[in-house]
Amino acid sequence: MQLKILARAISPRRIIGTLDREVESIAYDSRRVQRNGLFVAIRGEKSDGHQFLDQAIEKGAGVIVAEREIVSPRATCLVVDHTRPVLADLATAFYGAPDRKLKMAGVTGTNGKTTTTFLIKHICEKAGLRSGLIGTVQYEIGERVIPATRTTPEALDVHELLAQMVNVGCRVAAMEVSSHALAQERTRGIEWDVAVFTNLTQDHLDFHGTMENYFEAKTKLFAGIALQQKKKRPVAIINIDDRYGQQLVDRLGQKISVVTYGMGTRADFRASNYRTEFAGTSYQLDAKGRSYLIRVPLIGRFNVANSMAALAAANAIGVNLRDAVLSLARSPQVPGRLEIVPAKRQFQVFVDYAHTDDALLNVLKTLRELEPRKLLVVFGCGGNRDRRKRPLMGRVADEFADYAVITSDNPRKENPDSIIAEVEKGFRSNHYEKITDRTEAIARAVALAQPRDVVLIAGKGHEKYQEFADHTIPFDDIQVARRALENQPIQF
Repeated sequence: MQLKILARAISPRRIIGTLDREVESIAYDSRRVQRNGLFVAIRGEKSDGHQFLDQAIEKGAGVIVAEREIVSPRATCLVVDHTRPVLADLATAFYGAPDRKLKMAGVTGTNGKTTTTFLIKHICEKAGLRSGLIGTVQYEIGERVIPATRTTPEALDVHELLAQMVNVGCRVAAMEVSSHALAQERTRGIEWDVAVFTNLTQDHLDFHGTMENYFEAKTKLFAGIALQQKKKRPVAIINIDDRYGQQLVDRLGQKISVVTYGMGTRADFRASNYRTEFAGTSYQLDAKGRSYLIRVPLIGRFNVANSMAALAAANAIGVNLRDAVLSLARSPQVPGRLEIVPAKRQFQVFVDYAHTDDALLNVLKTLRELEPRKLLVVFGCGGNRDRRKRPLMGRVADEFADYAVITSDNPRKENPDSIIAEVEKGFRSNHYEKITDRTEAIARAVALAQPRDVVLIAGKGHEKYQEFADHTIPFDDIQVARRALENQPIQF
């Protein structure tokens, strides 16, 4: 693509060098720069791309986009005020705005994003709409599945993934939109057909500082769709049972079309009479003047909400509601979301990603509805993340589980025992023990389980690694639990 076209997309405040260049690729990581490429210097949390301008030029970058001037006979420099939003604008122009060629469904909120996007994709696929997925667990482009590096990638990666979806014939993209991504403008310029708000509970305050800032970051998704051009008629799908969801509805007013969901009588998509069993959940849905019996092979009240959000979103995209309801019964298991560990035992073991106090509370309440003899939980908290939630998670485990094994999650650069001590402060009873090694903790919980018990392994879910200060090791809760079960004698 000609540089003069890209320059028009970003309106730099100064141009040093010629615009008579051809740009063959764009990169924000100097290690990925290619010859005749364009390098954007991003200021990140851990490093500053401006420190690597010379390396980018050495690797062949013919264009540098930066917040300060650089003079080089080998590269043109486009000087801008802030490179992060400019990266999104460049990506949109370079990849030809692929979001305009797709039905875009964005899902934001503290909990439920992954399950809701998986369900939206499933419903749309069953309706004959080939769909892609961008989220915490993986990125899906047609038949191709790529392990996810982060929930919402950088803007350049997002547009590249969307362009690949268009190239393989996708018509829908279901995407998780994190608060970090919204704060850092990674989804800037995307035009949405549907935006879903699931809920808001305490998380990521190490980044946002306060719940108010966290909420404001989430609302950027909806403020953006209210300003979209008229080519798309976006719909906001909002959980009205959540107090922040209600605030969002009030704030949006008549600016865009809003569809609410929940269990209250005022919800547009309303659930009632829900019932949870080991095989899944059923409930009555009242929507658009009709009633439907919903069956979904996912457990729990929160999956009632997730499935309603997915139904409302798919319907807004254009899927017939009755067809969407029927397809839910054949929904796939979402990796690491109340995923059952197969075993021929008289007790059940589940793995779940719950890593906030609210998510842990919801999962434990759900498992209580299965009426276990005892409910045991293995969990920890991540290092270098919001410390305020640690005793809160301890309190939830103390109140809603019969016994807990506190262990390591991803300690990162913190001392694992110090993290565990902070979690321990939330306990008032002595119905717990501390085992720092996560493998040993899982094995201990499995060894304690008796017939009709339920064991929950929480915090890491789909993750297949464990992060320490100076290294990362392979670690999969599902596989570790399977090995623990294999080593445990069968009880009769």
